[in-house]
Amino acid sequence: MAALSSPLLGARHIQNLSAATVLEPHWGYADRAVPCTSDPGSCAYLDVVYSAHDRGMLYSGIFWSIIGAILLIWACWRHYDRPMMSPILVAPQLSGLYKIRRSFAALTNQFLLPDACRIIFGRTTRLQVLVLASLASYLLVFSFVGMSYNTWVTPVSGMANTYNTRSSIGPWADRIGVFAYALTPLSIMLSSRESFLSLITGIPYQSFNFLHRWLGYIIFVQSSLHTIGWCIVELRLYQPQPSVGIEWVTQTYIVWGIVAMILLLMLFALSTPWGIRATGYETFRKLHYVLAMVYIGACWGHWKQLKCYLWPSLIFWFLDRGARFVRTAILHYHPDRFDQSRVLSFKPAEAAITRFPDEEHGDVIRLDMENPQDIWAVGQHYYLCFQKGSIWQSHPFTPLNAPTLLQGKVKHSYIFRAKKGETKKIADLAATGIPTTPVILTGAYGEAIMENLTPDTNIICVAGGTGITYVLGVLLELAQQQAPSPDRKIELIWAIRHTSNTKWISEELSLLRKAKKDLNLKVKIFATRDSNSRPHSIEVDEPSKTFAADEDEKAVQVKPVCAASDSDVCDCPSGSVEKLGGSANSSQRHPSLHKMIPGFLQDTVRGPTTVFASGPGGMISDLRSIVASCNSGSKVWKGQERFDVSLICDDRLEW
Repeated sequence: MAALSSPLLGARHIQNLSAATVLEPHWGYADRAVPCTSDPGSCAYLDVVYSAHDRGMLYSGIFWSIIGAILLIWACWRHYDRPMMSPILVAPQLSGLYKIRRSFAALTNQFLLPDACRIIFGRTTRLQVLVLASLASYLLVFSFVGMSYNTWVTPVSGMANTYNTRSSIGPWADRIGVFAYALTPLSIMLSSRESFLSLITGIPYQSFNFLHRWLGYIIFVQSSLHTIGWCIVELRLYQPQPSVGIEWVTQTYIVWGIVAMILLLMLFALSTPWGIRATGYETFRKLHYVLAMVYIGACWGHWKQLKCYLWPSLIFWFLDRGARFVRTAILHYHPDRFDQSRVLSFKPAEAAITRFPDEEHGDVIRLDMENPQDIWAVGQHYYLCFQKGSIWQSHPFTPLNAPTLLQGKVKHSYIFRAKKGETKKIADLAATGIPTTPVILTGAYGEAIMENLTPDTNIICVAGGTGITYVLGVLLELAQQQAPSPDRKIELIWAIRHTSNTKWISEELSLLRKAKKDLNLKVKIFATRDSNSRPHSIEVDEPSKTFAADEDEKAVQVKPVCAASDSDVCDCPSGSVEKLGGSANSSQRHPSLHKMIPGFLQDTVRGPTTVFASGPGGMISDLRSIVASCNSGSKVWKGQERFDVSLICDDRLEW
């Protein structure tokens, strides 16, 4: 962006301040000297420069106004559009607005839930890509409209036969530079764990990570084009060269601009999958925090006239970091507990470690702890920092138990597979026989996934491996309800490698077995790499298309038969472990979700269905397509709620 900080810049910008009768202010830009006393071509160029900038500020203001209006409408919609519960009927009385909402939700799931262009966007829904496309379209259109495009050849003052070529490249580069600044606060908001957007919309903060990442790519492209545009102008079109270019590039605001561009390039490179793999996720995350703040400072040094966009960015960033610190302090500050010196102290929770050895895929670790605190909502997660590993790293884990407050304490239980890094350190610690480890908690974060469930909502939980932690809390919470709905159907589908994996949550499975009849619950567990050595009848099923299975292979599925080792886990036939595979080297089998989900819906009595899921990315992608095919907005509008199927999955898979 051009400035008036030196005589040479003033000459190039043809602003004769001494002859001006008034300095006309322009928000976010240098004041304009009025009237213009230069040659007609230069004055016409200045008209384009200032009008293009003013419109750019207007368009960025409209952009933020649209975001504000969307958030306001969203907040009102969430507040007023809730089902009215009847004291007589089990099912809610649905208002007309609620019916419209459910029909629209079914229609949205039908067309926008599946993955979109996975080779470019990864495992991301069409809805998120549509939002990104809408944002990018606005920026693309308004980067060009409202601007005159022309070229002016003007004489250089005091130099015969020397001319400057002034064009609309400069004003256009300024326009996209303004947009890059205007997008910075939104990028910070989309990355915040203590998310202001989540408070308004109810969408968990991790669901904004996709937009944050791609908005960063857009800012990088805008900043690169802004830099290239002005390099063309200052190093080629303005004369005489190279003196003009050297004078320009050595100015303070240009130096800060170069620093900002280098920092942005580093942020871009480190955020790519290659960059994250090369540095490690924790290193990438901490570098991202630091580089982002230094980048905002460099932007301030480059063009402080646009600090109206930089102040909010800094405020949101510091509020996020401060709120995280406060959350952690509250969880571990217990005023009724003193150390021997009678001084209040910060106490981490002491977690009991249970290790389940697995040499092939990495040990599974279970942590059980108690902490004096308020209860969390089912579906939320905590960040765990293992003090004996590194206090500079924390990892998100979902409690597998339903939150219950007993004598002022809440129990936490977690399971995770220890492959490398901090989790591997905990596994090594457990292998030495050490029974406990101190843990620092931060949270709870994420969505209360049972908040909008009505009594007639049918529930099917699908999990793969340790993903059972996300869905198990739902089932345990339902088991604690005093008056379960008799018409509601509930089912658990859990795919594990080996039957012995059920020991991870044997206590919780026992609780579900006791509540199975009251809940109308079916438990289906599939051991994908175990073969049943006992005589049993088998049937050949259609080839499974889920979990990226080989379509040319017949999946051999075992009818429910409980082995002796399963008796402490399940009751035949509904809770048996079906052994679908053979050895670890054989072709892996998986449950046929593309048949099981529609079959579940076909047997429902009434009401919509919610699918809770957590597991491998392939499973989530398959479920998105399956659930989308089960939805029909038109049928829901006609009263067939069976075709209103929603999917709630663990979005942390996309981190």
